[in-house]
Amino acid sequence: MQSPKKPKNRHSAAMEVIGAQLSMYRLKAGFTQRSLSEQTTASEETIASVEQGRRALMPHLAMEFDQLLSTGGALAMGVTKLPPKDKYPIWAEEFIEYEKQAVALSGYENQVLPGLLQTGEYARATFRNDIPSLSKETIELRVGGRLERQEVLHRAVPVIASFIISEAILRDHLDSREVMQEQLRHLRTCAELPGVAIQVMPFGNTSHAGLSGPFVLLETSDHQHFAYSETQIGSHLISDLDKVSSLTQKYGMLRMQALNAEDTMGLLDRLLGER
Repeated sequence: MQSPKKPKNRHSAAMEVIGAQLSMYRLKAGFTQRSLSEQTTASEETIASVEQGRRALMPHLAMEFDQLLSTGGALAMGVTKLPPKDKYPIWAEEFIEYEKQAVALSGYENQVLPGLLQTGEYARATFRNDIPSLSKETIELRVGGRLERQEVLHRAVPVIASFIISEAILRDHLDSREVMQEQLRHLRTCAELPGVAIQVMPFGNTSHAGLSGPFVLLETSDHQHFAYSETQIGSHLISDLDKVSSLTQKYGMLRMQALNAEDTMGLLDRLLGER
């Protein structure tokens, strides 16, 4: 006797509906998956995965497809109505899939610590500050998902990871002094992981390459290069090589402007001693 199939959750079912719609609009417009990929930033494999309901349609791709296929904005509207996935916001899913494959990661943050470096309590505090407010259940699911992502820093073959963070983040008291003290100790531990470098952008610099905001650079195991940035209501996964190169140059300048790893460790030790 065969085991009953596990029912699809609302998110997966909605992904299948949007995938079927994309397939219908594509065929109606006379495109194959390959020819559509040649006119957009999506790969042929990505289009196939979306149409089969295996991958969520990202907002930026929905807008591209809507324009090219003359759908009147139907796909972008459908994406906004997707039920939230348990662990991650819909707009972050594609980046997180690439993050799992990363051989190198670099990130600059000026408001909040990178998710890969957060403790559970600090992560919980960030989600409690979301507006509109998240339910307690969703917060716990998101915290669990964020902590799972940190496995990339503890693999048998370590990822090469570089983080630059604003000094203002370290001197803030998100949630409480106790939460921040635990977080600073955790940062100090992370700074000694194989392949991990943490640098602080200090107060008082007269030049700053990151004034346009935070971003992440990523290289996958098959040497694809991406950049990623988040906004208040979504995100951008960037594959255009010229744009990725521009952000790579910015990151190189940020590394020169920030404290080196040794001085950063000293700052963390001093901050821990002050608390």
